[in-house]
Amino acid sequence: MYDATVDEVRGRRIRVGGQWLVDWASCNYLGLDLDPEVMAAIPPLVERWGTHPSWSRLLGNPRPYLEIEERLTELLGAPDTLVLPTITHIHMSVIPVLAGTGHVVMDAQAHKTIYDGCAVARGRGATMHRFRADDVEHLEEVLAGIPAGEQVLVAMDGVNSMTGNAPDLVRFAEVCRRHDALLYVDDAHGFGVVGESPTAANPYGLRGNSIVRHAGETYDNLVLVGGFSKAYSSLLAFLALPTWLKDHLKVAAPPYLYSGPSPTASLATVLAGFDVNERRGDALRQDLLRRTRRVLGHLDALGVRTPNRSGFPIIEVPLARAEDIDAVGDFLFDRGVYVTLAAYPLVPRDQVGFRVQTTAANTDEEVEELCETLSELARRFPLQEAEQQDAAA
Repeated sequence: MYDATVDEVRGRRIRVGGQWLVDWASCNYLGLDLDPEVMAAIPPLVERWGTHPSWSRLLGNPRPYLEIEERLTELLGAPDTLVLPTITHIHMSVIPVLAGTGHVVMDAQAHKTIYDGCAVARGRGATMHRFRADDVEHLEEVLAGIPAGEQVLVAMDGVNSMTGNAPDLVRFAEVCRRHDALLYVDDAHGFGVVGESPTAANPYGLRGNSIVRHAGETYDNLVLVGGFSKAYSSLLAFLALPTWLKDHLKVAAPPYLYSGPSPTASLATVLAGFDVNERRGDALRQDLLRRTRRVLGHLDALGVRTPNRSGFPIIEVPLARAEDIDAVGDFLFDRGVYVTLAAYPLVPRDQVGFRVQTTAANTDEEVEELCETLSELARRFPLQEAEQQDAAA
């Protein structure tokens, strides 16, 4: 399941060589990659704009870009937004600008692309620090050790791409504001899934407008980064930020100056995705929640540990023995289950395992097939037990 060639797609089933598998490695959480309404939006926009209006955005802004930023700003409840091709582009170019020659402080388990952006910032003169993963008190200690008045950027994930959990954003934002540090949050996996007004019955909340609204937070001294390549299934990413910073990044961040825009098809599917989200998004998220709960409930019944405490659609299953990873991968592949493998040294030995990502496009039948396979897997291989999670908590 590394570097595989996918030869054919039918719904959430994919063919790799001669083997058909159910895809549990997709990040297309809302299933918009397969949505007929979204796909139908592509030809009309291509007829108007061609396949790719290849100016840099500083030279020429295709009107759909501005429409996307207007609709996105309203959806997020943000002061302003700036869209660029990818989150990786954003981290590598924006983090060094925001850190300057001051300090960049990152969560020790932040995404690799955040680390790479922080490393570029360090190469340009910033001092780099780390705080323990999801540890507000340790962040407070680190910030307290930085001289007052110096430029500080704190970088972290929103919904974590491995555990599926979200940080206590309210506490992190409060600490950063108290120390006059700018908080930079990458919510690649939360945007489109989590949103405003969550409840116990509906922990995802409404509208899919990301972790800031989900936490009931504001954008005061906070920059949100997200992407359309997950829930919206489109090649585009964004920052939610004040207008003055947006104007600054237009000339200070290389992607706005030098990168060509996303293909017209991506712009079309983002705009159609907004329409679908407005009319059907919450229903899709309810399907996603129901299917995710079924898998999490089955793991709980098996006594199998998962770090997922949120109920969000990223379910990591750690192995009891890291050396079993190849055999587990073969076992799942042979039974038609395609997942994301996490092997050492990509993750620490005690986190070696696999990740299941549910989507609204998975069927109930596929969920039941997965649960049956997980039962068989638990009989064949030692998995970390739920009691270990309880003890760690």
